[in-house]
Amino acid sequence: MYNRIFVRKMGMNDLEKIKKNISLCISLSTEEWCKLEHVIKRKAIKKNESFLKEDIVCDFIAYVDKGALIYYKSLDNGDEITTDFAFENEWVTNNYSRLKKLPSHLNIKAIEDSELFFIQNNDLEILYVEIPALERFGRILMEQAYVKLVQLSIDLQTLSATDRYLNLLESYPEIFQKVPLYHIANYLGIAPKSLSRIRNGLFSEK
Repeated sequence: MYNRIFVRKMGMNDLEKIKKNISLCISLSTEEWCKLEHVIKRKAIKKNESFLKEDIVCDFIAYVDKGALIYYKSLDNGDEITTDFAFENEWVTNNYSRLKKLPSHLNIKAIEDSELFFIQNNDLEILYVEIPALERFGRILMEQAYVKLVQLSIDLQTLSATDRYLNLLESYPEIFQKVPLYHIANYLGIAPKSLSRIRNGLFSEK
């Protein structure tokens, strides 16, 4: 999974954004931060390069420092089903694969040049014992991922395509500058032509 992906240790200044993200949820002592910093590494991933491939066990959590990624499922006919996105200041992993230690049923790849901090799952499990507050942070991330998944399921069943588009645009105003139209339409459960019609109709109303 890590072939051709540049990995290096962190300096103090590199970690300011991830420390700010974590500090929004929990407080860590200087000693606890040192333990956490010791296991964090950075990955630089080129556009269209894989971060996680199907049939490989996900053994990490990662923070998107720069860039954008998509989660997708490859079908037998060559099509891709886009299931989620990850942008700057968000976390990326496959919780089902990571927690069950089973091969991933999804792929994760960069859709623009990206830089991520990552923590291997073995290191994370040790830190959960040594730093109880960090285990709480992990629970918060899990809860956020669950809520997002449930809300998407409800939206797909109850909202019109236009409303799903507007909700996505409200959550990610920059998405059309970062993500190809095909992936956005796929995520919304509509054809790219339908998405174009929705956008054109909304623009004509302004």
